[in-house]
Amino acid sequence: MKILVSADMEGATGVTWTADVVPGTEQWQRFRRLFTGDVNACVAGALAGGATGVLVNEAHSSQRNLLLEELDSRARLLTGRHKPLSMMQGVDSGVDGVVFLGYHAGAGEEGVLAHTYLENSVTGVWLDGVPAGEGRLNAALAREHGVPVLLVTGDDRACADARDYAPTAELVAVKECVSRYAAVCAPPAVTAELITAAARAGMARAGRDDGAVEAHHVEVEFDATHLALAATAVPTVRSAGPRRVAFDAESMTLAMQAFKVVTAVAAGAVEGIYG
Repeated sequence: MKILVSADMEGATGVTWTADVVPGTEQWQRFRRLFTGDVNACVAGALAGGATGVLVNEAHSSQRNLLLEELDSRARLLTGRHKPLSMMQGVDSGVDGVVFLGYHAGAGEEGVLAHTYLENSVTGVWLDGVPAGEGRLNAALAREHGVPVLLVTGDDRACADARDYAPTAELVAVKECVSRYAAVCAPPAVTAELITAAARAGMARAGRDDGAVEAHHVEVEFDATHLALAATAVPTVRSAGPRRVAFDAESMTLAMQAFKVVTAVAAGAVEGIYG
C-alpha cells in the first residue's frame, strides 16, 4: 500500500497569517518546522496503519518549504516546481490513497488564509456548478485515478468542506477559524497525536479502483475585470461575465491543466497594489 501526501501549508498547525507561509520571513522559518511535524505525524500514522511507502508532495507556493533533514526517514519527498499535476503530482504513480494535509477553505469562503491557488485575485471557483476550493478540485482528480482521499487536515472550515467532497475521509481540525488571519490553535504535541491516529484509521479505506474519466465544466471569478479578460486569451476559455471565465474539459486532468494556465495568466496581469 503506497500513499501520497499532498502537503499544503496554510492549514498546518499554528499557521494564521501571511508571514507564516511566505518564504524568507522569520515566521516562515518557524512554521516550516511545525509543517514538517504535521507531515511526520501523518507518515507515522499511515505506516502504522499498513502503508508500505509514503510519497510526500510539497504543494505550497515555492514547494520548497518542508525540511528534508527533519522528515521521517521512511518517507520520500517530492519538492520543487514545476509539476504537471501540481499539488497532486504522484496520484498517477500507482498510489492506493491520498492525504490532503494542511488544506484550507476556498476563495470567497470563511477560513484561515482561505483562497484557491491565487492568494487574493480569485474570488470563486466552481466545478460543475459547485463551489470548489483546492480540496474539491484535487479530490475530483484523485477520483479520476481511482485513488480515495483517506484524511484531510486543516482548520475547521476546511474540514467542513471536506465532509462534502470526501465524505469517507478522516478529518482533523488543527485549529478553529476566528477570521481570515486568526484562529484558536492546538499545540503541535496535540495535533501530532490527532493526525497520527487519523492517518492510521484512514488506511482502512486505502485501495485504488479503476477510476473514471469524465468531462467537467469550470468557472473562475476574479476580483477585477482585466484579469478575466486576460484569461480569455487561453484557448477554450471564454467570458462568462465581467469578472468570470468558463471552460470545459474532457477530463479532470485536462481541467486542472487549463485551470493552472488560467491562474498563471491572471497572476501575470496583476498590476501592483491596484491588482
